[in-house]
Amino acid sequence: MKSENYILLVVNPIAGDSEKDTIIAAVESEAIKRNYSFQLYKTSGKADKKAINALIEKLKPTRVLVAGGDGTISMVADCVLKKDIILGIIPAGSANGMAANFELPQTLSQQIEIAFSDIALAIDILIINERICLHIADLGINAELIKNYENSGIRGKLGYFLQSIPTLINSEHPFYFSIETEEGIIEESGILLAIANANKFGTGATINPHGKINDGKFEVLIFKNLDFFEIVKTIQEKPEMSSDFVRVISTKAAKISCKKKIPFQIDGEFLEEITSVTAIVSKNKLKVAVPEKFCNLHTINANYEY
Repeated sequence: MKSENYILLVVNPIAGDSEKDTIIAAVESEAIKRNYSFQLYKTSGKADKKAINALIEKLKPTRVLVAGGDGTISMVADCVLKKDIILGIIPAGSANGMAANFELPQTLSQQIEIAFSDIALAIDILIINERICLHIADLGINAELIKNYENSGIRGKLGYFLQSIPTLINSEHPFYFSIETEEGIIEESGILLAIANANKFGTGATINPHGKINDGKFEVLIFKNLDFFEIVKTIQEKPEMSSDFVRVISTKAAKISCKKKIPFQIDGEFLEEITSVTAIVSKNKLKVAVPEKFCNLHTINANYEY
C-alpha cells in the first residue's frame, strides 16, 4: 500500500463538448493545494472498468473524481460502490442528469470545491438487469433518441436536438408494458417507461418530482402520450402532472415485460433492444459529494452511516 493520500480523476475525453484539459489542470491544482497525490485516468472505451479497479486497488485513493457524462459516472460508481470512497462529480457530458439532480453549480471552480468537500450523501443504487443505475433508466422513445444520438457522431446538445424530430417521426410508439411489483401486475401503454431513482433528465426536465434518491424506493413512470402542455410542466421543480399523462408506481422491485423489443438505456447509455427488465434497490449505497443545501434537504449529512 502506498503511503500517499491519492486523488484519482477519471476523465472521458470524448464526453460532451467541454474542455477536458482545463478540468484536468484545475483538479490537479486543487489536489496539490490540499496535499494529495494526483493520478489521472482517461477512458478509452476498452476495459476501462478493469483498469480503474486496478488503479483503486493499487493507489487506495482517498477520493475518486469523475469528469464525464452519466454513463461514465455510473461506471466509476460501480468501481467504488463497496469501498469507503466518496465519489466527486465534475459534469462534462452532453446531458448531465446526475449533476442536474444534485443541483451542482455551473462553474468549474464551484464543482471542484464540492467534489473535494466532506459533505456527502449516501444515495440508493438500483440494479437493473444486473447493471447498476444511479439516475434514470428507460424504455421507449428517449432510449431511441439516445441510440440515434450515439450513432450520429455529433456530440453535445446539438446532437440531441438534431436527432429529436427524426426520432419522434420514426418511433413505433405506443409501446405496451406489463409491470409486476409487490402490489400486483398492471398493463399499460405509452411512449416511454422510466425507472427513476432520481428526479430529472439531463435536460432539466423534472419527470419524477416526488421521488427521493435515498428513500429505499424508486419510481416506475409510464408516460402515456406526447401531451405538449404536460411536457411543458416538467420545466417546473415540482410539476403536478395529470394521471392521463403519466402513471406512477413507487416500489422496491419491479419486473417489466414488453410485447416486442424496445430500445433501452441506463444512465444515458443506450444498451440494446429488449423485451424484459428487472429492477431492484441494491443493499449497498454510494457516497457522493453534493452541495450542502442538497444534502440538508435530504436530512443526511457527511456523517451518515449505512
